[in-house]
Amino acid sequence: MATTDSRSIELPVGVTLMRKPGVTRWQKWTWTPTALLPGAGEAHWKLLREEGDVAEYHVGTLPLTLWRTDAEAYRINLAEPVVCAYVVLQPSDGDWPYALKLITANPNEAMQYAEGGDDLVEKVPMPPALVAWVQDWTDQHFVEEPFKKRKRKRYLEDKVEDGKGDPRIAQVSDVYRAPSRDRKRGSS
Repeated sequence: MATTDSRSIELPVGVTLMRKPGVTRWQKWTWTPTALLPGAGEAHWKLLREEGDVAEYHVGTLPLTLWRTDAEAYRINLAEPVVCAYVVLQPSDGDWPYALKLITANPNEAMQYAEGGDDLVEKVPMPPALVAWVQDWTDQHFVEEPFKKRKRKRYLEDKVEDGKGDPRIAQVSDVYRAPSRDRKRGSS
């Protein structure tokens, strides 16, 4: 069930991974997250189905946490044609190739994990019930900030720029002129 406080809300979400034979000789298997299971119980690489070399596993269940401060990012995600959650998988040295690290609906948070390069970050379409849950939270907590035009700071106006420029240039009118011409005159 969903737990809540004033700043965040959580829902346990299971992740399924599909194992297929690799397409190159260097990669024996390819692993792809295929589905999210809202409200799923605990599992650790539970085999769901197997057909020939293709198998689907319930890898595990983690809480999907929605934060009040991330409502704008969720709104951006909800505006996509296919609303997705992001599954972050960490390479594992154990019996299984990956360990479930994070499930998030925030595209900005997923991008930070993807930039690290160590973790596998995949988009997985959300089931309609999960989309409705995220939409409800976003509608309750999103506050659009009005555009504020910046104003000049008074202390930067009318500031005298004494001492700026090249001290070898005698003319005050052209402070930024290159000093190479003056050197040629002096060497003759």
